[in-house]
Amino acid sequence: MPMSQSGQTIDAPERLEFGDIPPAGPASDTEKLVVATYNIRYAVGRGLISSGILRKVGINPPRQRRVAVSKNIETAARAFSAGTKLPRPDILALQEADNATGRAGGVHVARELAAALGMSWVHAPAEIPRGVPPQAREWWLNFEEQIALHDEGDTGIALLSHLPLEDVTRIDLPWKECAWRPRLAMAATVVLGGHHVRICNAHIDPHASLDGQHDQLEVVLADANQHHGPKIIMGDFNTLSRQKCVEIRAFMESQGYQTPFPTGTPTWRGAAIKLHADWIFVRDATITKWGVVRPLNVSDHWPIWAEVTLSK
Repeated sequence: MPMSQSGQTIDAPERLEFGDIPPAGPASDTEKLVVATYNIRYAVGRGLISSGILRKVGINPPRQRRVAVSKNIETAARAFSAGTKLPRPDILALQEADNATGRAGGVHVARELAAALGMSWVHAPAEIPRGVPPQAREWWLNFEEQIALHDEGDTGIALLSHLPLEDVTRIDLPWKECAWRPRLAMAATVVLGGHHVRICNAHIDPHASLDGQHDQLEVVLADANQHHGPKIIMGDFNTLSRQKCVEIRAFMESQGYQTPFPTGTPTWRGAAIKLHADWIFVRDATITKWGVVRPLNVSDHWPIWAEVTLSK
């Protein structure tokens, strides 16, 4: 059975892809961990609605897709490494990290960004069914460029890390509102200063009702609850309404998780609309600093980050 970067066995190894960049090891400050999460939207740019309108009239920018995606990945790498917009992340969670799709110009987004940052990485493919057309979706998602029906590539989520990842687990989430698009999360443990920190990257379904989103988060929490020590759950929660923001936050807090991000903090924008889609929650740890990375036009989302102090 394949092993994790630290030599431990991994869950569902055939459904996880591990990179070949070795982790750098723990930082000098072993009581702090900087994490960030970013729905990178396959690094195609910020124009979700405008690009969708153009496609409806037969124009699909950018024309040189591979070149544009590669440049956007370089832009993201500068943002995550320069130390001006945020501290350098020890762990970076990605959503909509395409691998060899036509819409991403054939680029493996997680691998290329990890290489630019010198980070190890793990990618979990969404396993979108081939030849199955998308079902009806929320109106704003009708502007999204879909993966072609017989495209050999896939989208997915990833964890990029400067630290060794242990007990890496793929978490398939229950989904039914959009049967064309499976939803998933992934989790891993890092050991820092004697703490075993469980970190989860989740991409929650935007089509789901509140009950559906609760069901998905309960599966994520079930993994976290199997592990002792500090826990960090982050990602794109797709809380695309005020009610979902309030209810999902209250649900996470009822499970002992906290976040400093004010409800309604814009992390996604399309045209004149700004919504709070992305979150970082912690349990048995404290977020001492946090922020939203603006401006950054690699995606329709902005990355968010947090400096986490581990509790004794």
